[in-house]
This record gives sequence, structure tokens and C-alpha cells, in this order.
Amino acid sequence: MSALSPRTSVPPPAAGLAASLSVAADKVAGMARIAVIGAGMGALAAAARLAVAGHRVAVYERTETYGGAVRRFEREGFAFDTGPGLLPLPAVWRDLFIKTGKEPLEECVELVQVDPSSHHVFADGTEVSLPNASRAGVVAALDEALGAGAGQRWGDVLVRAREAWDRTRRPLLEEPLWPNWSVLAEREPYPSVPHKRLLRTRRAGTLAEIGAWELRDPRLAALLESHALAYGLDPRTAPASAAVLPYMEHAFGVWCVRGGMRELARAVYERCLARRVEFVFGAEAVRVLEKDGRAAGVEFADGAVAEADFVVAPGTLGGRAGARGEGEVAPQQGLPSRLTVLLALRGARPEGTAHRTVVHTQDREGELEGLFGAAPAGAAAPTVTVLRPDDPRLVPDTGHEAVTLSAVVPAGARIPADRVDAVVSVAERVLPDLRERLLWHEVRAPGDIARETGAPGGSVPAPALAAAGGRLLHPSNSTGLPGLFSVGGWSHPGGGLPHAGMSGALVAGLIVEGPEFRGSQ
Repeated sequence: MSALSPRTSVPPPAAGLAASLSVAADKVAGMARIAVIGAGMGALAAAARLAVAGHRVAVYERTETYGGAVRRFEREGFAFDTGPGLLPLPAVWRDLFIKTGKEPLEECVELVQVDPSSHHVFADGTEVSLPNASRAGVVAALDEALGAGAGQRWGDVLVRAREAWDRTRRPLLEEPLWPNWSVLAEREPYPSVPHKRLLRTRRAGTLAEIGAWELRDPRLAALLESHALAYGLDPRTAPASAAVLPYMEHAFGVWCVRGGMRELARAVYERCLARRVEFVFGAEAVRVLEKDGRAAGVEFADGAVAEADFVVAPGTLGGRAGARGEGEVAPQQGLPSRLTVLLALRGARPEGTAHRTVVHTQDREGELEGLFGAAPAGAAAPTVTVLRPDDPRLVPDTGHEAVTLSAVVPAGARIPADRVDAVVSVAERVLPDLRERLLWHEVRAPGDIARETGAPGGSVPAPALAAAGGRLLHPSNSTGLPGLFSVGGWSHPGGGLPHAGMSGALVAGLIVEGPEFRGSQ
């Protein structure tokens, strides 16, 4: 979508598909024509809310399906999520369903709380399973696995992370980005513990320093850092406020959707249809049109035009000329992508298997240098997340298992066979009979993510975080062009399913209530 430009006058409607693509109609009092570019989760959330508010909404998606990165791969009775596999903070999507219809979320999808929330295998072979949303259970599990005092130190960090969460939750998740966003960029909300180092007292300013100075155990540090790495963040440079990422899981739990996360996308899409949102697939937008100094519609690759009173577009538009006002947040750059390996296995899933297992790298510095530094990518075995859902809808029968492996890789990376083999080899630490059980596998590389989402190199956006000079903030949902709004993971409040849902809510609020909108109450 980088070719989109707002500095184009509205041409006359083109022949052919112009009639079917146009939402032109006499404007009804209180009703606006709204063109939404893309059918990602944030866009769908905005579309449903805007339609309920009485507006005429049309969604134009360049691919042939909805959901953005939330997709499914199916073959021979197996089904796999190719995007997010777990859902934190489901209250965001519950709110969408409450506000847009009579049926609550739980009547549209089956939500299941995952317990344990995760199982971890550390570099030294130590293993621990962490109960879901239970502080006492987590403390006890860590003490038993890592030694007395480990649980208390982890719990103390989460208490401080809660303070950071309380200080930043509204501006980073529930409100439009502040005009004085630099306050968020400069102030570190995590209350670090003073630490004496080299005859000086210092406070942790990065997630890695929290691990080294406050947790004081490489395994606890790996546990903390894995939450940042899962979002493609370097824990050595991620601000201390990134401690809110494990806190969110601890406080609100981790959930899965029966049938896979694609079922959530389906439910939101169907809610849009029920609210009479129009969808046009295979419609590649090439230009946001401008008339009289404001957004006036969308032009498509075939020359067709959809006129509109408001345009809602992906956050990837944030880098084009004129999209941002002076002094606004610049789009995030250089975030990594994901490598996903889908495994169809013969044999049943063993009873008591954790849904999510994180196998930590045995070469932390080598992995981080390969992703964020000067070392060759893939030189070190990666941290691998293994998803083994207990879901009969994802397998042909109970005698088979669907397993998903994922690792962070550089954006735009070509994935050689030995990189895939390295990921599989890491997974064998928890699936020792993997290769004997393997029927077939499918590889999803950064190029696949780029084709499905339009993100350059298949980069995956991270959630907005405070401090770090504003590096991890995202451009505002309002843009420098009146009538044009930015939605999705590359705009405020950033990447992740909860953040996508809030992005849609913020855009809808700004359009319905105007610039005075200050977020949910």
C-alpha cells in the first residue's frame, strides 16, 4: 500500500467495476459513506462499530479473504492458524460484540482458557509449567523448578509491571494518541529497583537489565525476555516498560478459540455482514483521493473509484507523504518477521501436553545478534514456540496431532532448508519422536506474511510501549489529511489482537464523535 497518495484529485468514475465498487449515494442526514481499505482485524472492528453507528460502510480488500494475518491453512483434514495462535485480553473483543449486537462473543466462538498458560524449557534443561492467571501458582511453580526465592523475584517484577500497566493502559490502549505524545516517549513508567553497579546506583532502563539486576537468574531472565522476543523486540534495547507484556498474560490469562483463531476472524466478519457492511474482495486500492483538502474516496488498480466521506486505511499508509502532521510519531522500522512450520503428525496428542511450550535458545547472544545485530542470521539455534492445541476440530481424527512451530526471523529473509531443519531440531527437545511421526510439513515464510498483510518484508508490528524515545509508539489514528484515518497494527496502539481491536474502536470513536473523542470510559 506504499503507493497510496493523498495528493490526487477525484477523477470521474471509471467504467467496468466502477458501479460495483462505488459507494456513491446522496448523503443521508446523520449517515456518512465510509470506505475501509483492507479487511484486517482492526479494520473489521472499525467497520462493525461504524455500521452500528448508522454509517454506510464498504470494505475493500485486495486479497480474496478477510482477517489480515489471522488465517488458516488446511490440508487432508488438518487445520493450522498461520497467524496468532493465542488470545490475550479477550475483553477487547467481548466489548466489540456487546457494542455491535445482541449475541455476545461466547455465543459466536468457543473461548477456552489455556492451562498451563505456558511450559518453558530453558537452556540448561530446566523445565517449568506456569499456571494460567494464578500468581500463587506461578510463584510456587518457579520456586520448585528454579529454587527458593525465584518465584518471589518474578512476582515482585510483575507487581512493578502492574504499576507500569496502570500508568500507561489508557494512553497506550484506550485513548487516541496524545498530541503531547512526547511525554510518553520520555518517561519510563516501570519503577525499577535501585541497583549498585560499578560504584554507581543505577536503575534498569531495558528489559534485559531488569532480568540481570532484578531477577538475577538467567532462566528467569529468559522467561522475561521471551515475551518481548515473541513480538520481535530486542530485550537489550526494549524499554523496561515492556514488562507489561508478561503482566498482561499474568493478569488477564491466555485463551484459545476452539477451531483456531481464524474462528474469531470469521465471527467478526459475520458480525460485519449482519450490520450490513459491504465487502468487495480482489479490490486493490492504489490511491486515497483528495478533494477540497480532505479525503474523498479511493481509487483502485483497475481505475475504478469509490467516493467516500471518510476513508479508513491500514497503518502502513503512515509513511507516505502528507499522511502525518508535523511532529507526529514516525512509523516503526526494522521489525522482524516470523517463520512458521506446520506439522501434521500421526499419533494422538499425549494427555496433559501443554498447549504452548517455549524452548529457549542455548545461545542467547548469538540469537539476538543474528536478529538485531551484525551476526549472520540463523547462526544460532533460535527460541522456538511449540503450539500443540487440544482441539479435535484441527485434526482428521483423534489418532493425529496438528503442531505449529514458530520462530522470529529477519524481515524479508529467504528461508533455506537448513533454517527450517534447525527449528524442527529445537522442537525435538520436547517432541523427541517428531520425525518418526511426521506425515508432512508446510513452511510459512516472511514472503507469505508480506503477501497476506502488505507489510514490507513480512514485518510483524509490536504493541505500543512507553519510553525508549518514542521508538515503540505508533502513528496516530488521525492523519494529516482530514477525513483519513489509520487503523491496524501499524497505527496506534500497535500490534497484537487486543491492540487491533482497540485500534478499530478508536477510529470509530474519532469518526462518530469527532476530534474531541477521548476513548472508552
